[in-house]
Amino acid sequence: MILALLSDIHGNREALQACLIDAASHGAEQYAFLGDLVGYGADPSYVVETVAGFAAKGAIVIKGNHDVAVTSPLRGMNGHARHAIEWTKDRLSEAEKAFLEALPLSASLGDVLFVHGDASDPAGWIYVMGPHEAERSMRATQYRVTFSGHVHRPQLARMPLKAESDLGSTRSATPVARLVHLLERDMKWHAVLGSVGQPRDENPEASYALYDDAAAALTFMRVSYDIAKAAEKIRAAGLPPALADRLFAGH
Repeated sequence: MILALLSDIHGNREALQACLIDAASHGAEQYAFLGDLVGYGADPSYVVETVAGFAAKGAIVIKGNHDVAVTSPLRGMNGHARHAIEWTKDRLSEAEKAFLEALPLSASLGDVLFVHGDASDPAGWIYVMGPHEAERSMRATQYRVTFSGHVHRPQLARMPLKAESDLGSTRSATPVARLVHLLERDMKWHAVLGSVGQPRDENPEASYALYDDAAAALTFMRVSYDIAKAAEKIRAAGLPPALADRLFAGH
């Protein structure tokens, strides 16, 4: 089965559409959305409705911190993020908010765990920034492969199964886009997918991944999309211009 993995869409309609078209062209049979459907971008309703449609067909969908912020008191967000969340609240229907509120913090499929941040504390929204955080996340779960988002920069970490008791055994690296990474079965893996709607690795192309569970093969994908259109919508909506500008730079 080919599984398409998408995270941190952040209300970016154009990026989501481009990734879904690309995933379908590569034979995606199942989909997983790893949180932060909303925030920052100008099309939150479209994104939520689109993902809800996939969920109705069996897609895996979990919540991220921006999704939680729509229906809960705001905590720990910077000014631009707060502005975008308050704006988003007024653009979502009650049904769309209820969909976000009902999403789980994590989900699993076979030997794979899906979570927005660190699996050791899904509700803590801990960033997996490097091998230390990846190791903590992997040690907290029995699943062989963990997929997450939240960081907006792709990353792939591994830890030998036989060395689970040895601290510091984890290694991580920035994955090469469109290169097939075989997730050897004698290892535990933690993959950070990057962001569909607001990449922050100095590459403005939308980021998602494809996972072939039969072959244990993971491919990080980058997709061009109409950044100018997405940015203009942000400006026209009266959202902070910096949210539009950063799309062009990928940071």
